[in-house]
Amino acid sequence: MKKMGEQKTEEAREDFTFLILVNVIVGIVMCTVGYLIMDSIFAGMNLSADVEAYCIKYLSRYLIFTVPILLMNNFTLYMIASEKANLSLICSVTGGVLNMVLDYVFIAIFNMGISGAAIATGLGYSVTAVVGLFIFSQKKSLLHFKKSVFRFKVLINAATNGCSEMATALVTGIITMMFNWTMLHYVGENGVAAVTIIMYVLMFASSLYTGYSYGVAPMISYYYGEQNHQKLKKLVMVSLKVITGISFITVIASFMLTKPLVSVFARPDNPVYDLAVTGNRICTVALFFIGFNIFSSGMFTALSNGVISAVLAFSRSFVFMLIMMLVLPLIFGVNGIWLATPAAELMALTLSVFMFLRYRKKYGY
Repeated sequence: MKKMGEQKTEEAREDFTFLILVNVIVGIVMCTVGYLIMDSIFAGMNLSADVEAYCIKYLSRYLIFTVPILLMNNFTLYMIASEKANLSLICSVTGGVLNMVLDYVFIAIFNMGISGAAIATGLGYSVTAVVGLFIFSQKKSLLHFKKSVFRFKVLINAATNGCSEMATALVTGIITMMFNWTMLHYVGENGVAAVTIIMYVLMFASSLYTGYSYGVAPMISYYYGEQNHQKLKKLVMVSLKVITGISFITVIASFMLTKPLVSVFARPDNPVYDLAVTGNRICTVALFFIGFNIFSSGMFTALSNGVISAVLAFSRSFVFMLIMMLVLPLIFGVNGIWLATPAAELMALTLSVFMFLRYRKKYGY
């Protein structure tokens, strides 16, 4: 979209086609490697025979959809860039609903077990991929397939620019395990269940910020490429106001709806309930900061500064969280575990504000 803003329309379409082809090739390689090594990976995890069988059944079916899943992640953003944001939303919602319906059909009706769950997930993801292939094959679309041109610099720039998203995805699993280990140490299995409930609530709220950041990213890239600093500055300022509004709404809603939200997962007479209620009220404070941190990282990605975006995302998701997870429980016990999230997000906000102000003149926002 930066090239679109620079009026390099045909070159942008060539790059678009090239990067989609790269995705297909990478997906095929990932699928092949996955089948070759999954047995040895699960064998080295000291799993029970039943759990190992479940893992192999699920992954062996899920890997079939590697290419559609990668295309889905791409086409979701490219549809927004091609002025088809509503279609992107429809595809995402349709895919999610299809996943849920097929879960019931394959598991409850056809008795396919965990294999059916994997196939249902893969088919749900495939909706956006199939629609995207159809849409981008039409020349009337702003972005559409044409003869690709191999540009090594484009590939490197795309890969480095996506480092922040990669860092976030990689460390999420590590931080989740740390939460679980810490909770097991201080509270036991009930603590792990409480952490899981709170992560669902935070994930739901965070998706609002992520969705907004995805939506404005192509516009930021376009205005930056066009060197239209006035529109870029206005868009960023409006975005900050929108995120501030969402932050206050989500914090108030989370505080007010804590008990109903937790009761969806645990009954009031369950020890997990009280743990999750207390934890959610403490973690809710993080919602004041999460939106700005997500937007800042996404904004620098849109401005083609993958390094700063990666620094923000990695510091927020891993460095600050790791420090807080190690220090605060030693001081405050179980409450320190809950405080780790808002404390880490506040530290990340400080870094985001510093980077935002430092690069303001350079990018003209």
